[in-house]
Amino acid sequence: MQRRNFVKLSGVAAALQCLPSIGFSQQGDVFRIGSLTPITGAGSPYGPGMQQAIRLAVDEVNAAGGAGGRKLELFTEDDQTKPDAAVLAAKKLIEVNKVQAVLGTWASGVTLAVMPLTDAAGIIQMNVSGAPAISTLDTKDLVWRFQATNDRFGAAFAEICTKRGFKRPATMAFNNASGLGNVEGFTRAWEKRGGKVTAHVTYEPNRPSYRSELQKILATKPDVIVMGSYLPDTTIILREWFQSGADTKWIIPGWAANPDLVKALGAEVCEGIISVDTVSNEKSAAYAQFDAAFTKATGKAASTNIYAAMAYDMVISLALAMEAAGPKATVEQINAKMRDVSNAPGTAVFTFAEGKAQLAKKAKVNYEGASSKLDFDKAGDVTPDFGVFIIEKGQLVRRDVVSITM
Repeated sequence: MQRRNFVKLSGVAAALQCLPSIGFSQQGDVFRIGSLTPITGAGSPYGPGMQQAIRLAVDEVNAAGGAGGRKLELFTEDDQTKPDAAVLAAKKLIEVNKVQAVLGTWASGVTLAVMPLTDAAGIIQMNVSGAPAISTLDTKDLVWRFQATNDRFGAAFAEICTKRGFKRPATMAFNNASGLGNVEGFTRAWEKRGGKVTAHVTYEPNRPSYRSELQKILATKPDVIVMGSYLPDTTIILREWFQSGADTKWIIPGWAANPDLVKALGAEVCEGIISVDTVSNEKSAAYAQFDAAFTKATGKAASTNIYAAMAYDMVISLALAMEAAGPKATVEQINAKMRDVSNAPGTAVFTFAEGKAQLAKKAKVNYEGASSKLDFDKAGDVTPDFGVFIIEKGQLVRRDVVSITM
């Protein structure tokens, strides 16, 4: 949310506090959700679509009569893909807007910065971040992750290396929880298979050049370099690699190896890069419905933004938990129903309306989401499938789908 809108809304909020609680503004009649997505910054290719997906899901729930006797009320903020900005935005959502759940954080550093605030407030936090530390620091079981952990990404990278016959991998990682989590997860999985990593380099953000770090890696003659990186740093590293003339392959997470990377570097530099990202639950009726709604609202297919389906599922699963918990349920009671409505066993449902109808019959439901099957483990994490995309003539072409177990 832009600062001028923040000022306006703050003034409105202050004025409303002076009025009697009536109608839609009445806390007991609504459940307040905060959308905290990366509209700007490194996550900006995904944040607007995530925010739109959350809006679509909120509208869907409200059109079905709300959840647990309450309508959903949405407040939106831009976390700027920066922890300090995200903290300020989260404080506004919690303290001014009085939200009961914060949805949509993308970068691990942002989620880790916001978690102490949501934890202290006793409210639900939902994210698409990968850092393993998110699970270990979630002491109240209030945090739900809709993306694969970096450990799971690392395991997928190891499976891909094995299937493609690589023998001498090296790793490079951005120095934060997400970047290190990716390559550390890969290293553990690779060594468990009996392999060895030729070299590992951790690099710092906001550097104009990574030539020295790259030379250390290339000196070990790897046949593939596995990355834990973001788009800006990946762009610099690959440009300098191409200029070096070295012959090696790359495995890069999808949030860094995407069409914006091709646009920045050109098709020749990016040819043959292996981009890995989770793929949506494409055979699910939930995905078909979401894809149609998202395409109509944005003019883009849901496949163009993997995180949008995750953001959509956040609202639907939360609303089903509200419905299962019943009228006037507390946040704690709603949170306790998250696994009940998303995990097997139960009647498979693919929309909020279907789930609400089944819950009215006192049936156990299992929401099969648009982003994945949403079987949350004890840490509140899921295990989606992974798409293996090869950049060919400037286009990302999916060549394989990898499933892992954790």
